[in-house]
Amino acid sequence: MARLASQPEMPTPIGQAPAFLDMLAHVSQLAPLNRPVLVIGERGTGKELVAARLAFLSARWDAPFVKLNCAALPETLLDTELFGHEAGAFTGAQKRRPGRFELADRGTIFLDEIATASAAVQEKLLRIIEYGQFERVGGNETLRVDVRIIAATNVHLPDLAAGGKFRADLLDRLSFDVITVPPLRARPEDILLIADHFAQKMTAELGRDFFAGFAPKAEAALLAHDWPGNVRELRNAVERSVYRMADPQKRLSDIVLDPFASPHRPAATPSTPALAPPPIPPTPAAPEAGDFETATKAYARRLLTQALEACRYNQAEAARRLGLSYYQFRHHLRVHGLRGGEEKPAA
Repeated sequence: MARLASQPEMPTPIGQAPAFLDMLAHVSQLAPLNRPVLVIGERGTGKELVAARLAFLSARWDAPFVKLNCAALPETLLDTELFGHEAGAFTGAQKRRPGRFELADRGTIFLDEIATASAAVQEKLLRIIEYGQFERVGGNETLRVDVRIIAATNVHLPDLAAGGKFRADLLDRLSFDVITVPPLRARPEDILLIADHFAQKMTAELGRDFFAGFAPKAEAALLAHDWPGNVRELRNAVERSVYRMADPQKRLSDIVLDPFASPHRPAATPSTPALAPPPIPPTPAAPEAGDFETATKAYARRLLTQALEACRYNQAEAARRLGLSYYQFRHHLRVHGLRGGEEKPAA
């Protein structure tokens, strides 16, 4: 069958946070097994890099590593892209075309955004996982391939399966094991390390001799931001800030987090009102006698949660709202078992 000449490149992991190192250890343990893997993570966390590492550390390291974003194609095109088509299968299909599964034979295929696959495609995926068999679109010949499937998504597939929007039997087959990629906010120890890596690469791309480092102001801005776009957002912010440096010989002090920020942005009008965070509710009624410590802790926890919700989970803004420094605010989150507004998972 047709083969791809390209080989997977071993991605270099950047990070030393416990959550990140635990994830890498999980990858190393799972990689040698010839089983499907599901990679879960928010946008920008590096799910494709995790998939590439799984492929490279497996016995299939020298075989094709084929990638496809399921969300990038409509159902009909996704079907033919995955499984190929015969000549005359549809208008414009003038010759036989192999699909991604044929190209990945004896190797690994990475299916990103698997949750967007249609029911028909899901049924074919189920069969290929179960039996290694499929037919090209418009064909009757049953083909066999040996492919390891790694799928990824940023949604909770069990919820979709419970709602009938994703096949429960396919979920069972895909999730022999699940790798959860931690968001950047769960690994704050890595923010400056990763930022320096991207700054060095951008400096080299610009042809400059060296990167002088981050000034304290820039480091504080990087640590205070919540990074909803995770590592991808961090990379954009750092590269944008490096190329805009007025004096590359000095340490970088200004981090451009919002490329849309402009002093010329028109003021809000009645038709487009500015969004203001809702006020924190007033202090609740006094607790019953003898319950001071419990009520105090509950009230502090409520204040933290309400501040986060009011500020849309921007921790730096929530800290200012409560009159705390960013680090004081983070300390209180840890004390009360909160992580960015979410309860700390049980051990």
